[in-house]
Amino acid sequence: MSSLFPALAAGPDGLRPALRFGEHALTYGELRAAAGALGPRLAGARRVAVWATPSAGTAVAVVAALLAGVPAVPLNPRTGTRELAHIVADSAPSLVLAAPGDDLPAPLAGLPRVDVAPHARGDGPDARPPAEPGAEAPALIVYTSGTTGPPKGAVLPRRALAASLDALADAWAWTADDVLVHALPLFHVHGLVLGVLGPLRRGGSVRHLGRFTTGGVARELAAGGTMLFGVPTMYHRIAEALGTDEDLTGALAGARLLVSGSAALPPSDHERITAATGRRVVERYGMTETLMLCAVRVGPDGAARTHRPGSVGTPLRGVGLRLVEDDGTPLTAYDGETIGEVQVRGPNLFTGYLNRPDATAAAFDGDWFRTGDMAVRDPDGSLRLVGRRATDLVKSGGFKIGAGEVENALLSHPGVREAAVTGEPDADLGERVVAWVVPADPAAPPPAGELADHVAAQLAPHKRPRAVRYLEELPRNDMGKVMKRALRG
Repeated sequence: MSSLFPALAAGPDGLRPALRFGEHALTYGELRAAAGALGPRLAGARRVAVWATPSAGTAVAVVAALLAGVPAVPLNPRTGTRELAHIVADSAPSLVLAAPGDDLPAPLAGLPRVDVAPHARGDGPDARPPAEPGAEAPALIVYTSGTTGPPKGAVLPRRALAASLDALADAWAWTADDVLVHALPLFHVHGLVLGVLGPLRRGGSVRHLGRFTTGGVARELAAGGTMLFGVPTMYHRIAEALGTDEDLTGALAGARLLVSGSAALPPSDHERITAATGRRVVERYGMTETLMLCAVRVGPDGAARTHRPGSVGTPLRGVGLRLVEDDGTPLTAYDGETIGEVQVRGPNLFTGYLNRPDATAAAFDGDWFRTGDMAVRDPDGSLRLVGRRATDLVKSGGFKIGAGEVENALLSHPGVREAAVTGEPDADLGERVVAWVVPADPAAPPPAGELADHVAAQLAPHKRPRAVRYLEELPRNDMGKVMKRALRG
């Protein structure tokens, strides 16, 4: 029996639905057979690269690698040639797994290729895979975004996958009866680990939309889907469609659990979705190196036990979490105001950056991992993120100002469609708050002074933007996160 996927054991559950990607659907028995057919071709591989398109083949490839005990390196098909060449050279995979017919770019041309057929069969449904390695063995090597240099490969051990997914099951009452719907990319931990490996570990099923559409969400949730995973961009589109799409409204109202992650969901979208459907979107917090750290807890009926927009919940089972000052001194305040850097430890952490002992050492304070995220803790112990230390903490006039809270205040103005906040040097204040705004009506953007007064009235005068710059759209990456380093004066 697989230690990661007990439901893949031969038996009566073989007919249970496991995966569906468009016309490609696999039962647990068919997934076991397809992974078993691929497994022998991975024998002796040091690592395998996976061309991670949103397809059943990607899921089969990763499951086969995990069953065979071979670390998988998921590759983003949209990665540029230079960055992809770095990842391939750094991870040195023995071969690349791809769907038949996929055109692979030049950096992969020198690797032996294995085409993954989702419905292939091995020697029989009861063919046994090799013995799995121990809990500390590498399972996945996932490359970070590389905002301050070339991407680094975070080595995720098998125990991190198991610990994080089991802690989420505890927080969300996630069971084999759940059917997850999502359209997230499969080269990242959100879409791959949570969105594919999570259902498989529970013995449930996943329906991947291939490409996000509100119609696809409505169709799959109405046809038995119980959970929806998405990023804020997706939920924003859902919120905008709810006023005119009764099918979507009904489908969301019938879902057990709606989860948003990878970035903060604006309060306005929370409110619109809840008002239309009666369901609350819950948020969670994690990152590549740590998998999941916190989550808003829900009961079997999907009702959040405690919830407020902006909260990512309390630490998951097994996760140690603290906030620290700039000098590393732990903070004890649970006042919802005192900002500190999040540091964490626990079985969900990665083992290090591949080939980068220097970067690994710099990322830890003893056995505490420095996330680089800034947050406050509310009296009930829940965490509210205010931004990244490098790009979202503005030190202005002696105050620490989190970009996230200013962004949420701006988004509550009816004339603002999207907003991002950064800091820039100021001779008097040290740094000043700068707002980047996409107006709801480009022909009549809200005046800068009006926006500054709006923020000051909601938060505090020292948190108001000192400059407002208008854009047609905010620069975002594949996960919908705003790329603030692309914002320049």
